[in-house]
Order: sequence, then structure tokens, then C-alpha cells
Amino acid sequence: MTVIVTDAGFGSDDWTKGFVPFSEAANDVISLDVASDTDPAALIEQLSGVEMVRIDFPSFADGRGFTIARQLRLAGYNGRLRAKGHVISDQYAMARRSGFDEVEISDDLAARQPEGEWQFRSDWRAHDYQTRMRGHNSA
Repeated sequence: MTVIVTDAGFGSDDWTKGFVPFSEAANDVISLDVASDTDPAALIEQLSGVEMVRIDFPSFADGRGFTIARQLRLAGYNGRLRAKGHVISDQYAMARRSGFDEVEISDDLAARQPEGEWQFRSDWRAHDYQTRMRGHNSA
């Protein structure tokens, strides 16, 4: 089982349309599973009609998924973005700042890092380094 983490805390997965690996994507897919080594430029070309992109994090030390998410948002992708895998609670604010809407974690990780640890970081707009250095809150 998995847990979906949002700013509201832990929840269940409401996505029922499945996922297609990016390497197998056709023109009519509405959701993609993306590996962390995917070329964002190639991905951007395939986003027409895609409602959800789920980007894999094979290790909490692998930050390439953050870059992919940021580049998708900068390219104008407005669909749902989900980080999946080894994202830890300390990385939640970074995930949200880079463009993710939610994080999918295992039940085991949710047990090791309970909801309170994730919610502590849910006010991700107010606690970033650049805002503190500028001396004001971002909106």
C-alpha cells in the first residue's frame, strides 16, 4: 500500500486511471510514470493531454526528479505532478517548491516518518532560505 502526502497531511490515493511508463507512451495516454533519468525536454514534448505525471525517486539522495518537476512547470505543464518513492519528510518543502503537488510514499516510510513530520514542513512557502535572506514572506 501507499500513502499520498499533501499539505493537508496523509491521505489515500484517489488516482484510478493507472500509469503508463514514459518509454511506452502513446499519443492517448493521460498519466505517465517517469524515471529519474528521463530527459525533461523529451518529456515536455509528450505532455499534450497528460493529466498526471509521476516521477520516480529511486533514492532520497537522487534529486534529479526535482529538476524534472521544475522544468515541467517552467515549460507550462499545469497537470498533477507526483513524486514517488524515496522522498523523505525533510525533502517535502523542496518537492513542493520544485512543482510537485503530492508525494507518494510506502506504508513503511509513513510508519518511520509519521504525518506530523510531513505536516511540520507543509508551510513550505514561508520557510525558504531566499525569503528569510530577503527579510519578508513570499505570497
